[in-house]
Amino acid sequence: MARIAITGATGRIGGMVARLLEDGPDELALIVSDASRAPEGPWQVHVTSGYADPANEQALVGADVLLMVSAAESEDRLGQHEALIASAAAAGVPHVVYTSFLGAGPDATFTLSRTHWATEQAIRASGMAFTLLRDSFYLDFLPQMAVDGVIAGPAGDGVVGAVAQADVAASAAAVLAGPARHAGATYNLTGPRAIGLAQVAETVTRLTGVPTTYRDETVEEAYASRARHGVPDWQLDAWVSTYTAIAAGEVALVTDDVRALTGREPLSLEQLLAR
Repeated sequence: MARIAITGATGRIGGMVARLLEDGPDELALIVSDASRAPEGPWQVHVTSGYADPANEQALVGADVLLMVSAAESEDRLGQHEALIASAAAAGVPHVVYTSFLGAGPDATFTLSRTHWATEQAIRASGMAFTLLRDSFYLDFLPQMAVDGVIAGPAGDGVVGAVAQADVAASAAAVLAGPARHAGATYNLTGPRAIGLAQVAETVTRLTGVPTTYRDETVEEAYASRARHGVPDWQLDAWVSTYTAIAAGEVALVTDDVRALTGREPLSLEQLLAR
């Protein structure tokens, strides 16, 4: 029996992974910042103030593997990640499984992907064994890009091999069930095919009855249309680069990694909407 620690368990991915593993032989420990939002189940719950809380070290003592779900998007996300990695290493955690992003790199078009790359480097430097789950944009998110029935952004004719959150969770659970077999591995988690945003709009319209279209924008139009929300520059850059990464072809990759890990084909947008 192994002791598996999971961060981000109040969110979609961490919570789904806990549910997938709750009937297994392993002991689960959820690390959360809000006990009232922690899922109920047969596991220990450790409450800390966040990824940067030094109390995470004590919460992680005795863990055989840590599922490190990336922190919520923020300006100091990398600092939070580095603090959690340091806590895990100090606690003697031997293996970290991290939810990264497809094509993570220092010069990636999608600005948040650069933080994922820096986090990967911190994990590598920690001395802990690791497994990297580099997921594409979430398939669940694509229909939510529509505002008043319009998906607007500078994605051009680019395509994205978006992956369902359920498939990311299932892949993570498969790795956690036998982490030693996946030490040092990087998996690129994608859906079954790459689709463009015009196709997303058509599929949403056809299957939900909500009229949805795609309108290509210039980068300048995209910044101007989002500036009214009054968010900081890093958030604006992240929003716009979601589309420019698609246009640049940096998220067009489609792999067999979900099937290889879970034993089943990844969900398509049609299947996801049908759920």
